[in-house]
Amino acid sequence: MAAVMRTGFCSLMFLVFTSSQSLFERQLTVQLNPGSTSPPPGGDLLHVRALGDNDTLHYLFCSQGAPTLLLIHTNSSSSTLQVDWPQFLARNTSGSLRVEPESSILYSTAVVFSRLLEYDDVNDTADPTSDLFPPYELQNFTWSRLNLTGAAARLCGAVTNTSSGVLCLQLSVFESDGRGQTWPRLIHTANSSQLEVWIDGLLPRAARSRFLLELQAVGGAYPLSRVEVHRSIDDEYMPSIFKASHWVSAANGSSDVQSFVQWKPVAYRRSDPVLEDAMPCRHSDPQPQSAETTAAASGLIQAFYSEPDTFGLNVSFGLAGEPFYNSTKFLSWTVLVGVGSPPVDSFSPLVVAIMAVGLGTPVILLLLGGLWVCVRKKAADSTTAYEPIN
Repeated sequence: MAAVMRTGFCSLMFLVFTSSQSLFERQLTVQLNPGSTSPPPGGDLLHVRALGDNDTLHYLFCSQGAPTLLLIHTNSSSSTLQVDWPQFLARNTSGSLRVEPESSILYSTAVVFSRLLEYDDVNDTADPTSDLFPPYELQNFTWSRLNLTGAAARLCGAVTNTSSGVLCLQLSVFESDGRGQTWPRLIHTANSSQLEVWIDGLLPRAARSRFLLELQAVGGAYPLSRVEVHRSIDDEYMPSIFKASHWVSAANGSSDVQSFVQWKPVAYRRSDPVLEDAMPCRHSDPQPQSAETTAAASGLIQAFYSEPDTFGLNVSFGLAGEPFYNSTKFLSWTVLVGVGSPPVDSFSPLVVAIMAVGLGTPVILLLLGGLWVCVRKKAADSTTAYEPIN
């Protein structure tokens, strides 16, 4: 029986590990400023082409104005990107950036990191509606050139050329399923990318400063218009965090998600955090925004979309009683951007093993106990029965 139990348990673990691995992969091709003979003035344009079996994802990350990530999904394995650089740099007309054939486009969505807001939390209430300083317009930052490492790109910007502090974004595009190596260790798929955002050394304007980050989502027929909060009982990879927020787009009356922005409601006060450095964060409800204002802030939006729908929300960092930004002068937050349904954490092999042992052991003991009672009873009956007299 012990051998059977071991065999069954090993088979269960094999199935769990096998099911957690994805056989689907994409082939990645990275281009910086595609079609341009020299680094363009005003910022870079990164194109990552993620080729599937019969479709293609085009990731476009741009620092012409406010940092913007544009994701275009096509049903063709041969779709290509075309950039009219003179018109693109002029930033006064749509259509200077195209994916061809245009008929192959299934869906597109863009996320603009538009503003960084700071407020003085004098009474430690974490209420960002009062004592707001003038916002940092990210389109006015002085941005560095993109620093490429494989399918990852880092972009850093400062308020002015002489500013000591920076706001940085790092984009990572994935060819297969996996999980981030650093907290919050978000699970990703071959249909998603990850953006880590951090503030490092930016001088606060008050002794009790807290920050908010404004994001604007731009799309065509079905923009990112609602946020869903999903709960889990497994926090193995992200201790004490049992929720994930999904900013999703879907057709009216449909449950099918076209694209998403996903994050855990947590930020960190240090670049190499421990559990004590975790900082809760909150989001506002998405609200319609002016498409003209967003297009003016982002060269990528102006170049690709003609009449998009735009929704915006704020993510605020820190709750009442939490340490202020001044304590470390560092803040980091991570999001996923992708097409299809957001990846959802399932029970990890470790948790499945613990549940199997925790639930299986009492059942096995009960069965063994019942078998032992039956054997003893039968033995007792055989010794007390009357023997026939010859």
